[in-house]
Amino acid sequence: MYKKYFKRLLDFTIAFFALLVFSPVFIIVTIGLYFANNGKPFFFQARPGLNEKIFNIIKFKTMNDKKDINGNLLSDAERLTRIGAFVRKTSLDEIPQLINVLKGDMSLIGPRPLLPQYLSLYNHIQKRRHEVRPGITGWAQVNGRNAISWTKKFELDVWYVDNLSFMTDLKVFLMTFKKVFKSEGISQEGQATMEAFNGSN
Repeated sequence: MYKKYFKRLLDFTIAFFALLVFSPVFIIVTIGLYFANNGKPFFFQARPGLNEKIFNIIKFKTMNDKKDINGNLLSDAERLTRIGAFVRKTSLDEIPQLINVLKGDMSLIGPRPLLPQYLSLYNHIQKRRHEVRPGITGWAQVNGRNAISWTKKFELDVWYVDNLSFMTDLKVFLMTFKKVFKSEGISQEGQATMEAFNGSN
């Protein structure tokens, strides 16, 4: 009952009121990133969701589009703006995804939506992460986020799929506040974010 009905109702209700509460922060961050990124405070990117259905995720744009002399984008670390670093450290970049939750593309809690090009690289067990809606936060995020390996992250995602319940979601919800407060696991060591997934051995 929770997985099929109550989770979606809870997602919509919490996302709606959260957007109202965070609307002042949303507006201030949008203005700051507008000036930092030459009029582009948001970015939209295709991601696979429930049953691998593609949707456009909405996030605050924390990196600019600066390129080298050959026209190639600079590294993530070089393009991360000062305000973008703050937004990412405080996890404020996740706020626009509440709109995705309202639309039904995402859940508040679930495996993080990754890139479409990773779909062909998953093994049959890792693919199971798409049996539920992707989330703004999830079991892998509160157990390491970007500081753990891809293999471990997918193991945690599948564990969540097999153990989805109200109590599991409540535990993730409460643990998320602790992680955000401590700014833990935001990036891999030596990386601004997380290295690309190149498939499992």
